[in-house]
Amino acid sequence: SLKMASDSPESLMTLCTDYCLRNLEGTLCYLLDNETLRLHPDIFLPSEICDKLVNEYVELVKTDSIFEPHESFFTLFSDPRSTRLARIHLREHIVQDQDLEAIRKQDLIELYLTNCEKLTAKSLQTLVSFSHTLISLSLFGCCNIFYEEENPGGCEDDCLVNPTRQVLVKDFTFEGFSRLRILNLGRLIEGVNVETLLRPLASLAALDLSGIQLNDVGFLTQWKDSLVSLVLYNMDLSEEHIQVIAQLRKLRHLDISRDHLSSYYKFKLTRRVLNLFVENLVNLTSLDISGHTMLENCTIPSMEENMGQTSIEPAKSSIAPFRGLKRPLQFLGLFETSLCRLTHIPAYKVSGDKNEEQVLNAIEAYTEHRPEITSRAINLLFDIARIERCSQLLRALQLVITALKCHKDDKNIQVTGSAALFYLTNSEYRMEQSVKLRRQVIQVVLNGMESYQEVTVQRNCCLTLCNFSIPEELEFQYRRVNELLLSILNQSRQDESIQRIAVHLCNALVCQVDNDHKEAVGKMGFVMTMLKLIQKKLADKTCDQVMEFSWSALWNITDETPDNCEMFLNYSGMKLFLECLKEFPEKQELHRNMLGLLGNVAEVKELRPQLMTSQFISVFSNLLESKADGIEVSYNACGVLSHIMFDGPEAWGICEPHREEVVKRMWAAIQSWDINSRRNINYRSFEPILRLLPQGISPVSQHWATWALYNLVSVYPDKYCPLLIKEGGIPLLKDMIKMASARQETKEMAR
Repeated sequence: SLKMASDSPESLMTLCTDYCLRNLEGTLCYLLDNETLRLHPDIFLPSEICDKLVNEYVELVKTDSIFEPHESFFTLFSDPRSTRLARIHLREHIVQDQDLEAIRKQDLIELYLTNCEKLTAKSLQTLVSFSHTLISLSLFGCCNIFYEEENPGGCEDDCLVNPTRQVLVKDFTFEGFSRLRILNLGRLIEGVNVETLLRPLASLAALDLSGIQLNDVGFLTQWKDSLVSLVLYNMDLSEEHIQVIAQLRKLRHLDISRDHLSSYYKFKLTRRVLNLFVENLVNLTSLDISGHTMLENCTIPSMEENMGQTSIEPAKSSIAPFRGLKRPLQFLGLFETSLCRLTHIPAYKVSGDKNEEQVLNAIEAYTEHRPEITSRAINLLFDIARIERCSQLLRALQLVITALKCHKDDKNIQVTGSAALFYLTNSEYRMEQSVKLRRQVIQVVLNGMESYQEVTVQRNCCLTLCNFSIPEELEFQYRRVNELLLSILNQSRQDESIQRIAVHLCNALVCQVDNDHKEAVGKMGFVMTMLKLIQKKLADKTCDQVMEFSWSALWNITDETPDNCEMFLNYSGMKLFLECLKEFPEKQELHRNMLGLLGNVAEVKELRPQLMTSQFISVFSNLLESKADGIEVSYNACGVLSHIMFDGPEAWGICEPHREEVVKRMWAAIQSWDINSRRNINYRSFEPILRLLPQGISPVSQHWATWALYNLVSVYPDKYCPLLIKEGGIPLLKDMIKMASARQETKEMAR
C-alpha cells in the first residue's frame, strides 16, 4: 500500500549513490592538482550505476542547497571503458556544452535535456556522436540549443540574427539518427524548420511538439504507420490539423490540450471532431483535450443521463462522441473544460477540476512540463485540503513535494505549493505520515525559504514549519533552519506576521536542546538578532509577541551556556533590560522572561562582577516584591541575588544598597511565597541550584536553593524527583542538615 511504500527505508543502492556523490573524493575519486576530479584507475562501473550517479547528481544540485556541484563531474564519465552511461536525465542550468562534450564517447540510448538553457549549438554537434545508439531524446525547453555565436566573417545569408548577436543554426537535421523513436522538441525556438529537421527520421513512435506553432502538419503522415503518441499542447489548431491527426491511425496517446489563459484561440472542439477521432483512431487509450472551449453539442441532455451509479462504460457516456469507444480510455484529460463535471466519463483516470481525484490526476500528469497548469491544479488542491478533508493524503503530499522540487524557481508553484503543504501537514493528518515523508516536506520548505525572499512563500513556509514538533523533527536540519530564520529576521524591511512566526520558531528551536546546539546557534548571531528586534520594538514603544518571544528566546539560549550569556552582556543587553523595565512596568510575561535570562547570566561566576552595580542591585531588590506572574519574577530576582551573595561580602563592591539590607529583603520575599505554587519554568538540570547548598557564606542563598528544590519535587514529583537523585542532590541535602551555619527553617525544609 502507499502508506508502507512511503515508510520503507531507502534502497542500499540509493544510500550508496547518495553517499558517494557527497563524498566523491573519499570514494570513487581523487583530486588532481587540487582541482580536477579523477576517477581511481581501478574503478569500473556498469551503466546501471553510472546512470544513477549522474541522475542523482543532477537531482542533488537542483534540490539540495548544501550540495556543492563539481566543475569536472561529467569528465568522470568520459571513458566508456571504465564508466558506461545509457539513460540520463539532465536539467536546467546544471548542464553546459562542455558537460555533454565530456561524455560524447558514450553509447547513450536515452538522453533527456529539460530546460537546459545554457546549451548552445555546440551541443547539437555533440548529439551527433550519440546518433547511432540514441532511441529516445528530449530537448524540451532548451531554448538556445539552435543558436551559435555569430561567425566573425559577417553573417551569411541563410541565418537569422537574434538580439544577443547569436545566429540560428539552419542546417542541422536528425540525419543519421537511425534508431531514434521517441523525440520531444517542446518549446522549440521559433524559426527552426521542424519538417526539415525531422524528415530523415524513418520511423518515429512518439513526438512532442508542445508550444510550437505549425500551420502545416501534413508531414506527420510520413509516420502514420509508426506514430503511437503525439503531443501538440498549446499548438493553434485548425481543421487541417484535425484532418492530418485523423490519418494517424496507430495513435494510442493524443494530447491536443491547451492553456486556456495563454492566448486568444479561435478553434472550438465540436462533436464532429471528437467523433472523427473515435472513428479513426481505434487504438486510442489516452486523450487530452484540457483547456478547450467545448461546443455544447458534445454532451448528452441531462434528462437522458442514466442516473444511478457513476459508470465508465462507453455506452453510458455523458459525452456523446465517446459512446463509440470500444472500451474505456486509460486516461482522459479534461482539466479546465466543462466536460469534467459530467456524471459518466468513460475513462479510468480523468484529469479535471471537479474533485480531489481529478485534481491529483492533473498535478501528476502536468507537473514535469507544464508548471503553468500545475500551479492552478495545486491551487484547487489547496482549497480541498483547507475546506474539505483530503482522502488521498499521501499521494497529495508526494505530488506537491515533487512539484516544488521540480520547479524550485517558479514563483506560482512555490506560492501555491507551500500553501497546500501547510494544510496537508497540519495535525489532523499527522498520524498518516511517516518520518521519511515529513522530512521530505521539511526539505522542500527550506528550499523554498532559501530561494524565495517573496513574502507569501516565506510566510507559508514558516507556518508549515509550525506544524512540526520543534525541535525534534527539525533536528536533522538544525543548522540550516536556524540560519534561514535568522536571515529572515535580519532583513531590513519586515512583514509583521512573518517576524512573529519566525521569532516563535527560533524560540522553540533553542528550547530543550543540547548546549552544543545553543553554542552553535549563538555563534550564528542569534543573540545579536534578538537584541536588535528588542531594540526596534522599544523604539516603537510596543511590547507585543515579538518582544516577549525575543526575550524568551534569549532566556532559552543562555541556559547553561556561558558564551551566549557573555554575548548578551557585550551587546548592551543590560541596558535594554532596564529600558524595557521602565517602558513596560505592567508587562508580567516580559518581566518573567527577562529575569529568567538574568538568572542564567548570574549563574556564570566570571560574569557576576558586571551585575555588581548600585543600579542593577537596586532593581533586583525592588523586583523581590513583584507579584508579576505569580511568584516567577520575585523568584528569579531572588535567584540572581542568591548567586551574587554566594560570592561573599568581599565581592560586594558597592555602598548602596547595603548587603545586609538586601539579604533581609530576600528572606522576606522567600517567606511570602506559597510553597505549593505551580510553576512557569522548566529545569533541565539542578546543577546551578545544587552548588548553592554546600556553603556557609550566604545562608539566604542556601535557603532559596532549598526552597526551589522543595517546591519543584513536591509539585512535580514525577519529573523532578529522578532529576534530584540523578544529580546527587540527596547527599548534599543530608550534609547541609548537619551544618551549623544553616538556618533552622532551611534544615526543616531540607529534611
